[in-house]
Formats: sequence, structure tokens, C-alpha cells
Amino acid sequence: MNRSERAGFTLIELLIVITMIGILVGLALPQYKHAIIKSREAVLKENLFQIRKIINQYYTDKMKYPDSLQALVDEEYFHALPLDPITGSTETWVEIRDTLTADDIYAGISPGIRDVTSGSNEKSLDGTAYNTW
Repeated sequence: MNRSERAGFTLIELLIVITMIGILVGLALPQYKHAIIKSREAVLKENLFQIRKIINQYYTDKMKYPDSLQALVDEEYFHALPLDPITGSTETWVEIRDTLTADDIYAGISPGIRDVTSGSNEKSLDGTAYNTW
């Protein structure tokens, strides 16, 4: 056998390499998906923290809660509303309004936003719903 006849790989060698690559990808893919979900959850926690902090700052400055999340942007507390990384939108935030007394309503005070949650009905990796965070 001369050198030119042994220059390539055999079919068995190629099948073994392809199988090994398939096994490695099969092991790595679930970890990758888990890491993506974990990073979205971390971003959601941070965005909720920042929005709640700004709502409290607004209340401290104006002695009332904002009428909407857009009011925080309009009055330059935010440049733009943070994205809900679970739903992929800024429009899905659930605004939780302040409860008013009858005197407040009589005085013409409108209920402002005192809290916000994600609009997603999905569950997190720890089993809690995102909209309860």
C-alpha cells in the first residue's frame, strides 16, 4: 500500500467523530437553554427593581404615584421603559394601582401606579409565576 491509497478517513472513523459531536451537542444544548432562561430571569428581576425604585422616587418627589408607566418616561425618570425580557415587550407590564379612600376619590385624586409586575403567565425555573415577582 502506498501513501496515496491511505490519504483519507474511513467511513467508520467519520461515523465515530460525527457521533461524538452529536453526543457533545446533546449534552450542551440543555445547559445553554437553561443559561438563557436564567439570564432572562436576572434581567427581569433587575428591571422590576429599577421600575419600583423609580416609582418610589416619583412618589418622594411629587407626593403621589405616577398615573402610568409612560408618565415616568414623559417626566424623564426613564429614557425609555425597560423591556420585559420574558414577554419581549415594554407593553406587557402589569400596573398595580394605589387604593384610594372615598375622600381621595371625592377630592378628584386618581389612583396612581404603586407597583408593577411582569405580564407573563409562565413559570420561572424555581416554579413561581413571573407575574408574582
